[in-house]
Amino acid sequence: MSALNVLVAVAVVALILIRQFKPQQLGGSGRKWWVVPAVLAFFAVKDGGLIDQHHQAGSVTLLGAELVTGVLMGVGWAWTSRIWTEPDGTVWSRGTKATAGIWVLGIALRVGLAALGALAGIHMGTGAILLALAASLIVRGGILMWRAQPALASYGTAAASPAPQVWKDRV
Repeated sequence: MSALNVLVAVAVVALILIRQFKPQQLGGSGRKWWVVPAVLAFFAVKDGGLIDQHHQAGSVTLLGAELVTGVLMGVGWAWTSRIWTEPDGTVWSRGTKATAGIWVLGIALRVGLAALGALAGIHMGTGAILLALAASLIVRGGILMWRAQPALASYGTAAASPAPQVWKDRV
């Protein structure tokens, strides 16, 4: 486990937490919501070590469980986030109290997975966490963009309309 990966993991978790609970504009001007997950996946696999060579079956199982947890967290974050359209037509999202609950549950599951791995003598580095975070973010971003699609389709036309469109979130 490299110090750089630990630093990246801590910085990314802090960034994700801050960004999820502040209003964040969706779409518009070609935002690349997939870039951060791609960078995380790169850091996760660049040093190798995702699989403990002494416990291959167990580490693959734990990595799979970590990825499933990451995907489920991304789904939970996306569906518990509020989405709205401002009068100027811009589309925004923000995490809710339920999103915070998903964070707590996800962290508890990850601690449990780490404990199971430690009990079995399986070494799981930060790469698994970074890869799961990447999965969480790509799923969250994809679902948020899909949920916001009707509002994003009218982005630009809403500002010209005399009556602003308000799109209620689907949660």
